[in-house]
Amino acid sequence: MTELSEAKKTAFKWIDENSERISDFHQLIWNYAETSFREYKSAKAFVEFHKEEGFNVIHGVAGMPTAYEATWGEGKPVLSTYCEYDAVPSAWQDQVPYRSADNPYRAGHTDPHSALGVGALIGAVATKHAMEEHDIKGSIKVFGTPAEKVCAKSWFASKGRFDGLEAMVGWHPRAYTTIMYETQWGSYWNVAFVFECDEPEKWIAYADDLPRNARAPAALDAIALMYTTTKYTKENMLPRTGLWSINEAVMVAGQATADNMPPRLGILQYAFRSPSLTQQKQIAKVLINNAENVARITGTKLKIRWITKQRTGLFNKALADLAYENLELVGPPKFTDKDKEIANELLRKMGYPEQEEPFNEELTPPEEWEKMWRSLIPSHQKKFGSDDYVEFQWHCPGVWIQVYRPHVRVEGERLPRWPYLYMGGVRGPIDRTIYTAGRAISGTLLDLAEDPAKLKACKDEWKERIKEEYEPPQLDSEWDPPIDLPWPEYVVTERGRDWHIPTPKKD
Repeated sequence: MTELSEAKKTAFKWIDENSERISDFHQLIWNYAETSFREYKSAKAFVEFHKEEGFNVIHGVAGMPTAYEATWGEGKPVLSTYCEYDAVPSAWQDQVPYRSADNPYRAGHTDPHSALGVGALIGAVATKHAMEEHDIKGSIKVFGTPAEKVCAKSWFASKGRFDGLEAMVGWHPRAYTTIMYETQWGSYWNVAFVFECDEPEKWIAYADDLPRNARAPAALDAIALMYTTTKYTKENMLPRTGLWSINEAVMVAGQATADNMPPRLGILQYAFRSPSLTQQKQIAKVLINNAENVARITGTKLKIRWITKQRTGLFNKALADLAYENLELVGPPKFTDKDKEIANELLRKMGYPEQEEPFNEELTPPEEWEKMWRSLIPSHQKKFGSDDYVEFQWHCPGVWIQVYRPHVRVEGERLPRWPYLYMGGVRGPIDRTIYTAGRAISGTLLDLAEDPAKLKACKDEWKERIKEEYEPPQLDSEWDPPIDLPWPEYVVTERGRDWHIPTPKKD
């Protein structure tokens, strides 16, 4: 069982003494609410916080302008964590206990990644203060990882940024306070098919070029045909055994007015999850076959842009158990009467009775969590869902701490989305989650830094597991991250603050 060492007391004290600063910083990030690959203000704020605390920071790592790498200390062990800060389009909720959004299409934090990033940040900074005060040797490396919603950590791995790490301790706001255990996340791949009609005259070569002549089907028809073709072939990608999924998003559709000009550009994005890389490759094969045929039919040129190819997870029992011991030491989030009144005011506004205990203030043992998690999947399935923290686990032992995030539930009722969004941002309740995560991360990192035997146990287990099942990075190290694709972003025009859709780069 881990102990409350003097170093941990120092780390926890730093979090307590900086609680107001931490809460203010979370409000800043939550309100920025910037989407994948466009987290300019958020990344800058995190970088400035790191620098204020004595970290050396490299900007724009792995080819992504909103990615960074912050390092403190020198030598071994090299311990790490990561910050996320991307928001989700159309997920904004004002901080009021009723449905209100200044712009219904504005991005907002769902999970919320604002809390995730701040919790990891303070965990690393608290660890730094403890190591400094107690002369503990080693290095802390914090990765600012944008675009988790499209699993961009794969780009860090493909560019070698995770090489040389000895352990990674991450976390996520969840419905329980526990540890992600033996059943780890599956794989997530995301690909964009870019159809461009830049030579429509080659569709049918008439002697003249008059409006009465046939024109190329072009990019808009390519989008429609790719969409329907994939719907037809979806059931033939994989057998319906085990949970896998595929979702699509039209990034650009036509880029033309309703005239007689062939629509020039269309981009259709597919994200798919499955328990194994073998299944992912099969899905990708069908999608690429569909896209190549669609391009021929519609007189367009096809460009395939990989947004990510995320691997599956690799369990490390030694590190998972150590992290849970620190959760037991720290305890789950404990909410004040004022916090609970915020939840009950929300319930009253929605027409539901108050609850004496609206929040989950209990620890869930990992074995109990594992049973709940496995109850959702077939007995033969080993992995489930996706999260890109798993990219770390193929370079060093890694663990994913789960900490309860405040939200309200009413038995027998399916509530709308906005109360969940509201509770993820309102000051007070969400701060308890952040403080708990920071303490759990710093406690675990300090155990690894102070006790070589604990770190060795994690590394020895990792080496054995890697021998049995190794998954190399799936992205080519020479490829560029898809930062040029038309991701939603904020711009300021004479109309005010609005959304803008840029065009992808040319070769």
